[in-house]
Amino acid sequence: MSSNTSDFPPASNSAPGPLERLAIVIRDDAFDRLLTPLTFAWEMGRTGVQVDVLFVLWAVRVLTRDGARECKMDPRYADRAAWLRQRLERDGDPLEITDFLSLLKSTGHVRLHGCRLAAMTFDVTEETLLPEADGIIDPGEFLRTIAMQADHCQYF
Repeated sequence: MSSNTSDFPPASNSAPGPLERLAIVIRDDAFDRLLTPLTFAWEMGRTGVQVDVLFVLWAVRVLTRDGARECKMDPRYADRAAWLRQRLERDGDPLEITDFLSLLKSTGHVRLHGCRLAAMTFDVTEETLLPEADGIIDPGEFLRTIAMQADHCQYF
């Protein structure tokens, strides 16, 4: 493999376009692994960017009372859970996932969707969703009507 910089196209000098729509897909339900995508959603949503988050696989359970209550640290870092909670509290960040989801909804620019296929697998229904959730959506519809229309997509 060549390290010659002429192999790469020149960097653009033009400013990037505005970020108006962001799509995020989350597949993990570990507390600490949710913090990064939810922080991106918060940071963008509070500035007026329309953010749509799709919770797939285990993460769909986070949109239910039981799943949010059972949300724990990744076992690899469980011994540091108290330390992380102290840091979050010190910084004024939410300590519970339900509080974080409420904070996201308070921006008026963040929608939280459960994946239909994951919802079927984990017995999540419209009736069991938290009030902050915007419903259950087919993953293909999310890709076609939301992700493909977004200025940027993130996968966690």
